[in-house]
Amino acid sequence: MKWLRWLGYAALALAVIAAGAYYWLFVDSRVPDGNFTIDIAQVRALADQQAGDKPVEIRVERVFSFKMPFVAAVAGSGWGEIEVPVYTYQVAYADRAIVIDTGVDTTSKADPLFDAGAYARMQTAMLTSTNIVITHEHPDHIGGIVAHPNLGVVLSHTQLTREQVDHPEKMFGLKFPEGAMNTYPALKYEGYHALAPGVVLIKAPGHTPGSQMVYVRRADGEEFLFLGDIAWRFESVERLTARARYVSDYYLGEDREQVLRQLAELKRLHEASPTIHMIAGHDIDQMAALLKAGVLVKGFK
Repeated sequence: MKWLRWLGYAALALAVIAAGAYYWLFVDSRVPDGNFTIDIAQVRALADQQAGDKPVEIRVERVFSFKMPFVAAVAGSGWGEIEVPVYTYQVAYADRAIVIDTGVDTTSKADPLFDAGAYARMQTAMLTSTNIVITHEHPDHIGGIVAHPNLGVVLSHTQLTREQVDHPEKMFGLKFPEGAMNTYPALKYEGYHALAPGVVLIKAPGHTPGSQMVYVRRADGEEFLFLGDIAWRFESVERLTARARYVSDYYLGEDREQVLRQLAELKRLHEASPTIHMIAGHDIDQMAALLKAGVLVKGFK
């Protein structure tokens, strides 16, 4: 019958539209035109620029975890649930240390996936560190600063960038106490910034306006690149696959095209310099392998 034929056509058209929408929202990761480049030779030169011994060890604490579908973290993956850990790092010198990222604030303490001991060790380390930097201004990276009971002391050796300070909307409701940032001397730089012997900041806006990577070269020559949330999992670099567009556009509001350009450059750099340990933002499997190999050390000191 004619109406059944037209019903079949309509169902087919809807299926095609649905498949296209699904591909667009949950699979597509085509890299757009344009470039993002990392001059690793310049970064290495800057790491050697400041006098003094380089770091001897990099320690890690997992302060919190949450769950999400795999496809949200890496487009085109399955819908199975994965654990998404939140890490903080301590770049240790012989006589001092730098903290990278500060986990979540204390409102998460009621959650069974929150590690109160790890959070306490991080808070103590923040007080005595010579520098504190964050890869970007989302709550699970800046939260430990905002909630620190000795905020004035912590801010005195925290290097938040101008972009990180100027975009409080990316803190998703988290706020510094009234007046705390009125006279804060935000860090301003273009391209690269030599923070300390062996440590260089690399500006990388996209995931947020204040996103940056942190390059670390240890005294033994081992190299690390903390990616922040350019990649939640290292598969994003290996497969050149960003987060699902549904997450990027409708939840995070990130510049997804710029993130894809950054992933393309990271993939190129990984293939050219595979010995650089690229640390993804929330990759539980990569972290387990790095800890097992002794590349990173579990627990702040």
